[in-house]
Amino acid sequence: MDIPIPEPPPRHTARPWLLGAALLALSGLPAAVVGTALLAGALLWGPDWSPLAPVLLFWFGITGAVARERGPLPGRAVNPGDEPGLAALVRDVAERLGFRAPLLVRIVPGVQASLGRVRVAGVRSHVLLLGLPLLRTLTEAELASVIAHELAHERHIAGRGDAFLRYARSRLAHRLEGRVRPLAAPAAPLLRASRPGLWRAETAADADAARVAGAEATGSALRRTVALHAVFEGLGETWLAALAERDAWPADFYDALDTALADPHVARRAARTAADEDALDPYDTADHPPVATRLAALPALPGTGTYGGGPVPLRQAAETARWCVHRLALQDGEEEDDVEPVRLLGLDPGELRGLDDGTGTALLFRATGHDTPAAAVAAALDTLADGTWQRLARRLEPGLRWAPRAVRGQLARTVYAAAVAGALAEVLETSGWTPATRWMTTVLTAPDGRTVDLRELLGEAVSTADPSRPRALLTKARPEETPA
Repeated sequence: MDIPIPEPPPRHTARPWLLGAALLALSGLPAAVVGTALLAGALLWGPDWSPLAPVLLFWFGITGAVARERGPLPGRAVNPGDEPGLAALVRDVAERLGFRAPLLVRIVPGVQASLGRVRVAGVRSHVLLLGLPLLRTLTEAELASVIAHELAHERHIAGRGDAFLRYARSRLAHRLEGRVRPLAAPAAPLLRASRPGLWRAETAADADAARVAGAEATGSALRRTVALHAVFEGLGETWLAALAERDAWPADFYDALDTALADPHVARRAARTAADEDALDPYDTADHPPVATRLAALPALPGTGTYGGGPVPLRQAAETARWCVHRLALQDGEEEDDVEPVRLLGLDPGELRGLDDGTGTALLFRATGHDTPAAAVAAALDTLADGTWQRLARRLEPGLRWAPRAVRGQLARTVYAAAVAGALAEVLETSGWTPATRWMTTVLTAPDGRTVDLRELLGEAVSTADPSRPRALLTKARPEETPA
């Protein structure tokens, strides 16, 4: 039996407009200051200020470009006749939610699900973007919950004030990404004040998704989506970048992603990465609550039994995958015949792992002054013991000095652990350790059969300021090369 979707509570519309206006004004403050200075300079220049006119026109033009820019709809259109299974699922979810507006569905290459407003042939419509990795990976019930969550936004973030507030927050968040962040202090209270309403809207949309597909499917979809996003960024983008340097493209990109995600070592690393990313929000710019918060807020609702336990079948799966990977791998104007197709799953495991650029060890050599992996790891562990490891992390990644203070330590830990783990893996492999997975270089199996994720091991060593466990591995592997 269907569980009725309650009407959302009435909202006060003045608050998002006022907060959005304050956020937008603050984000535009640097441009306004520079523009005012240019205008003052033009006026003080004298009666003939025409030489400054092009500069003024360019400056005031680019400051409004983001708001005016419009382009073609992203993604590949879904024709209901071509994909009846997906069309039927979207239609069923929309009916359960009472979503009556015209709706277009388009498939995009990345891990994405979003709902936007568009005007097509003069008719106000909505467009639902669904990432191909989600369509391939999620079960029908999980995908139904994702679709329900996005359509539910029309109920919970339907007002123009809410959309304006989201836009203003994104503009200000963009201003806080540079090295110099003079707006950080005044932005913090506004971002904190404007976040609770958006977070409530997200958890309310999650609740609607649970009413449509059940809490179990909704929670599973949340966990799998964030893991898939981490794998897409951590492995997928690495493959794309490495093959692009070879004038090649991954013909089985999505098959490789599916296979990698099924590896328990990859899934564990992805879950940890996603949790770490949730914690990286120094200025409260995240519009979505952490996944753990969303999972805890889900109402305990059973599934309806309507949706299946496997992915929705796509009739044009091969054509859609090819179209998507072309958008990811080929440059504008580049044809498929211009680059070499490579099957990732056909590569030797060592070659597949080698698609990672492997610069971490070289950087560690330079940062420590040692030219062998064992000596470099030993020197790095010494900095952990004496408390100077963050200084080493800054030598490995100079940009850390510009990171916000609130997250600088966590980012430094990630940089340090990645570089030292990569070098330690090289040492251990020469002493009989073997790769535990074809996907990552820093998950190894010891001669006694135990498996160790060196990135995780080094991360824990940093958190506890105790290098004893990685030092024990290093000493046992290469005692003669390890400095006293």
